[in-house]
Amino acid sequence: VIPPPVIRIERYSEDSITFSLKMTTNIKVSGYVVNIYWTFDTHRQEKRTLTIEGEKSIQKVTNLTAHTPYEISAWAKTELGDSPLSFAHVVTSGTRPASPSLKAKAINQTAVECSWTGPRNVVYGIFYATSFLELYRSPHNTTTTSHNITVLVQRDEQYLFLV
Repeated sequence: VIPPPVIRIERYSEDSITFSLKMTTNIKVSGYVVNIYWTFDTHRQEKRTLTIEGEKSIQKVTNLTAHTPYEISAWAKTELGDSPLSFAHVVTSGTRPASPSLKAKAINQTAVECSWTGPRNVVYGIFYATSFLELYRSPHNTTTTSHNITVLVQRDEQYLFLV
C-alpha cells in the first residue's frame, strides 16, 4: 500500500506559505502534484497547481492574500502508482485587505467600464458572468494592477461583476 505524503507547514507570512513534502516509505517517488485552494469572497474558489519533481521537497508559494485560509492537498507519483491525497490547512498572518468597492458602467452594448477602490501595488482579479452559477463555476476573468478596466461582453446579455 502506498501511503499519502506528509505535508508539513514550515512557516507562513502575510503573503506566502513554505511547506515540505516527504514520504514515509521506501517506495521510489518521482514527484508530487500539489493543489492550493482558497475561496475568493464567497463566490469563487481559486486553485493553483504545482508539479514538483523529486523525492523530498520544500516549496514556497508566494503572492498570497493576508489572513486567508488555504488548503494544500498533495499526492506522490511513485514507481507503483499514485499515492492517496493528504491535506494541510493554514491561515496566512496579517490583516485581510478590505474588499474593493466596484462600479460597473456600460459604455456601449459590448463594453463595460469597471472601476474600484483599493490599495495600490496589488493584483486585482475581475470576474464576470451572466448568472451566479456561472460566476461561481466558470466565470470570464482577467487581472490588472490598475483600478479600472474595460471588459468586452456579448451584446443583449446582463452580467454580474466581482473584483
